Amino acid sequence: MTDATHTRMMTAVVTTGIGGVERLEHRRVPVPAVGPGDVLVRVAAAGVNNTDINTRIGWYSSSVRDGTGSAAPLADGESGGYAGPSPFPLVQGADCCGTVVEAGSAGSEQLLGQRVLVRSCMTGLTDGVVRWLGSDRDGAFAEYVAVPVSEVFPVTSGWSDAELATIPCSSGTAENMLERSGVGAGTRVLVTGASGGVGSAAVQLALRRGARVIAVASPAKHDRLRALGVTEVIDRNVDLAEAMDGERVDVAVDNVAGPGFGDVLGRLVPGGTYVTSGAIAGPVVELDLRRLYLDDLRLIGTTTWDDGVFPQVVSAVEHDEIRPLLAATFPLDDIVAAQEAFQDPGRFGNIALVPRRLPSRGRTGDRR
Repeated sequence: MTDATHTRMMTAVVTTGIGGVERLEHRRVPVPAVGPGDVLVRVAAAGVNNTDINTRIGWYSSSVRDGTGSAAPLADGESGGYAGPSPFPLVQGADCCGTVVEAGSAGSEQLLGQRVLVRSCMTGLTDGVVRWLGSDRDGAFAEYVAVPVSEVFPVTSGWSDAELATIPCSSGTAENMLERSGVGAGTRVLVTGASGGVGSAAVQLALRRGARVIAVASPAKHDRLRALGVTEVIDRNVDLAEAMDGERVDVAVDNVAGPGFGDVLGRLVPGGTYVTSGAIAGPVVELDLRRLYLDDLRLIGTTTWDDGVFPQVVSAVEHDEIRPLLAATFPLDDIVAAQEAFQDPGRFGNIALVPRRLPSRGRTGDRR
């Protein structure tokens, strides 16, 4: 925000374009202006997500065939945004936990001083256009972020800021998948990639709904999934049909896709539902349409969240119906190391970034 005498400045990580980590620049930039319908949030912690990396490397382009983590950045000049060219230079960061410090209008002053989560998928905007924090507009990889007042949700919780910052994108996406596919008490749900951010959130939120969950993950992560309440865990490296002994499920929550897509689809009962919001192992799959129509299957793709989804996630946090899964915390200026840790196949839980607010010569808040 500017006035007649000075411009307020903050530190932020700016993604300058499609490419590798060299596109991540730690800079001093102006504090964002607060419009009449906005609030200014002082970022306490920001979560790391696949979408941050996918957007930076242009993974959403139809020319990309590799899974996340193995795809190379697009060449300069190519458009790889999920809905057209990404608006670079861009402050990314879809996950935000922070405190409201400025209100753009009198009607939102009651939020001042409140700890809030920001809805990553902004569905309450008055123009009816859905926008994603950190993809369509500047996000949380900064000291401050300005967001519409409709997209901030006060949260009362004993969780730390870093723990809360792991929630919005992954849990909102997972809850949306469960809502769209009608998961309820007694629903048999297969969750692939169950140790990832969205997968582990789907496990917990499906259990909260009373579903019976079968989780697929590497053996090293089975005990931690059982600690979340899962009683049936399958090694991701074995034959799925054999491991399930012919059993089928009502809903498959699959963000892995790739070569295993057909095996997952084959585990659905007639009339069952396959739901996805990602493709970690690869976006291009082989589909036998006979399996689809002869078994009356439903295929659901999800990106935009239904209106009631995020309030349900906040309620689950406030009532301690799900657990925070925080793997590590990094200072914001160590974002390269944080994204490397995020892509480590041994990771269980999410990564959070915390802005430094001391002079750059101070070394506080070192990586844990």
